[in-house]
Order: sequence, then structure tokens, then C-alpha cells
Amino acid sequence: MAVGRGGGRSLGRQFGWLWAAYAVSAFGTRLAFDAFPLIAILALGAGPTQVSVLAAAGFAVGAVVAVPLGPWVEFRRKRAVMIAMDLIRCAALLSIPATFALGLLGFGQLLFVAVVVGAADIAFSAASGASLKALVRPQDLLVANGRLESTSWTALVLGPPLGGAAVGLFGPVVTVVADAVSFLLSALGIRAIGGKEPHPVRTGPASRFRAGDLLDGWRYILAGPALRPLFFNTLVNNGLIMATSPLLVILMVGELGFAPWQYGLAFAVPCVGGLIGSRLAQPLVGRFGRHRVLLTAGTLRACWLFGLAFVGPGAAGLVLVIVVEFGLITCSGVFNPVFATYRLDHTPADRVARTLSAWSVTSKLSIAAMTGLWGLLAGVTGPRTAIGIAGILILATPLLLPRRDQAPPHERELTEESRT
Repeated sequence: MAVGRGGGRSLGRQFGWLWAAYAVSAFGTRLAFDAFPLIAILALGAGPTQVSVLAAAGFAVGAVVAVPLGPWVEFRRKRAVMIAMDLIRCAALLSIPATFALGLLGFGQLLFVAVVVGAADIAFSAASGASLKALVRPQDLLVANGRLESTSWTALVLGPPLGGAAVGLFGPVVTVVADAVSFLLSALGIRAIGGKEPHPVRTGPASRFRAGDLLDGWRYILAGPALRPLFFNTLVNNGLIMATSPLLVILMVGELGFAPWQYGLAFAVPCVGGLIGSRLAQPLVGRFGRHRVLLTAGTLRACWLFGLAFVGPGAAGLVLVIVVEFGLITCSGVFNPVFATYRLDHTPADRVARTLSAWSVTSKLSIAAMTGLWGLLAGVTGPRTAIGIAGILILATPLLLPRRDQAPPHERELTEESRT
């Protein structure tokens, strides 16, 4: 089964099933965009504090719970882990409509499900990155990551508007059911990949899990000149962008009087830029080289956020937000698949799960911390000023990009062998 021709070539039946599984779960998740806060507000009468706690719990507590999962995933068959995480997320989400129908749904259950889903997300992402590296040839990784990235942005364009319409017609619980079913379909797609996946073997001196394994992912990231700068670049850049997201809602809907549908439009339309950028990544790398594209796209994506501090009322303000978000998302659409490929290339196969897990855990914790910090800052300075400060700080993040084109480990080994 050859799926798609992005990048000018087919990547085979096994990647086709992995891509299909990713697509259906991505659309399900985006369809249920903001379902938990809506359920908390509409069904449980939750206030702003409870909604904020619910939003932060999936990031922060879920990330802490996921810390031991990285080493555990590393020495398990990755597809089995992915199927298990899909089924766990499906079961956790289905508990919400079940208890809602019985009149037993409470805020504590929403909080628990958010944590379980957040931790399972991290374990699934770590396993899927390792699985992708095993299924796809090194020279095809950029094409594969570009297809996954374009699928993610397509889901962002279509999912929230369709989900909003479904919420209006049937209520937010229905979108949670759709999300749960998408994880079940994803598990079936991963099962259909087929072939025999070898059981990973620990190559170190110990054959059992050790407490020190918990930190292996961070040790590897911080020890090397290739991943360390990108690690800090993505943490700060993504943290500042995500921290300003709730402030933009307050500024546009609360202070400037935009209708919720206008804010949704300002969010959905620019996501087309992500689809465009992800499609451009591979030909740009082919023409200019991976390192130059990584530096250029990584620098350009830092130049847009400050513009959101100048949004005003009316049509002009709405157009400004759409233009700024479109530029930022287009640059991110180019950067993300190149970055994901670079990270996989510079991570040995027996360390991928631990490295990606450590990266995701730190990213989610930093987003939660910076979102809380910028909320406090906005309380003192106002949302517009807080957005402007984030826009100024993010201009320094290109300094954290790798200055030199570091050769992947397998290329360094080949070079050393040729010299000897």
C-alpha cells in the first residue's frame, strides 16, 4: 500500500499505515480541541481557577508522571507501546461520557483523565519517533517528517472549526467520544503495520532498569554540541509562544471585543501556513542544505510574535493577527520537520525513546511554568505589555541555534572508518 507522494516518492506500506494512524488520531484530537475546559465550564460550572488548573495539569503533572516512561519505552517493542498508549487514552477518554451519562462526572475525574492522557501522549511520541527511525531510511526521514507535519497542520485547520460546530450541535462530550474512537483506530492502524519488530536489547553493563536510567535522555541531550543548543532554543521559543496564547484570548475577546468566532478564525486560517511550510521544507533543504534552512527558518520564526502587541479593534486588528500568525506558523512549518529530522539523525537508535521522552517532559513543564509566569506578568502589566515582552525576548532565541553543521553520529563513524 503506497500512501501519498509528498517529496516525490513513496515510503512504503509500513510507513503508510503509521501515517494513517497518526492522521486519524491527530484529527480526533483537534476535533476535541478545548473539550475539557468546555465540559468543566458547561457541565460542571467550573470557574477560571479550576479551568486553569485543568489546562496546566495535562502539561505539568502528566510530564512528571511520564519521567520513568522514557527508559521503560526504550527497551520495549515500540509498536506494542504505541498500541498500549492508544488504548489507555481511549479508555480514559471514554470514562468521561460514561460517567456523564450516569450523572457522576466530577472535576477530579477530568483532572485525572487529563494527567493520564498527558503522560500517555509523551510515551506514545517517544515510541513513535523511535519507530519512525526504524521504518524509514535515513535519507527519507525529512520526507516522512514533512508528511507528518503537514498532516498535523491540516488537522489544526479543519479540526477546531468542525469540533466547534459539533459542540454547538451535540455538546462537548460528543467530541471526547470522537477523540477516543480516533485512538482506537490509531491502534488498529499501528497493528496493521505488520512485520516482525525485534525486541530491543540493553547494551549496557546492567540488564535491568536502574534509577540512573531516568536521567539518560537529559544526559545525552546536554552532553552533545548538536542537540544541546536546539534543546534550549525550542524550550524558550515554544514556551514564549504558548505563554502568550491565553493572553491573546484575553486581549482580543476580553479587551478589544472580538467575537469568539473571530478569534477562532484568527487561529484557524494561519494554520494553512503550517501546511505550506511543511510542504516547502524538503525542496528548500534540497536546494540550500539542511543547516542553512534550520538556521534561517529558526531565526525567522522568532521575528513575528512582537507584532501581536500592536493588535487593535476591528477588521484591521483581525487582519494583523492573521498576518502575524500566518508568518510565524509558516516559518514553524518549515522549521519543525527539519528540526525533527536533525534530532533523529543525531540520536542513536538505542537512545531515541529516552531522548524524545526527556525532550517532551521538559518542554511541557517549561510551557506550564512560562504560561503561569506570563499570567502573573499580565496581571501586573496588562496582556498587551506582557505579549510585547515575550516578543522582545524571543528575538534572542536564534542565538541558541547550532552555529555549525554537526555531522550525525553514523556519518562521523563512516568518516573515521574511511580514514583508518
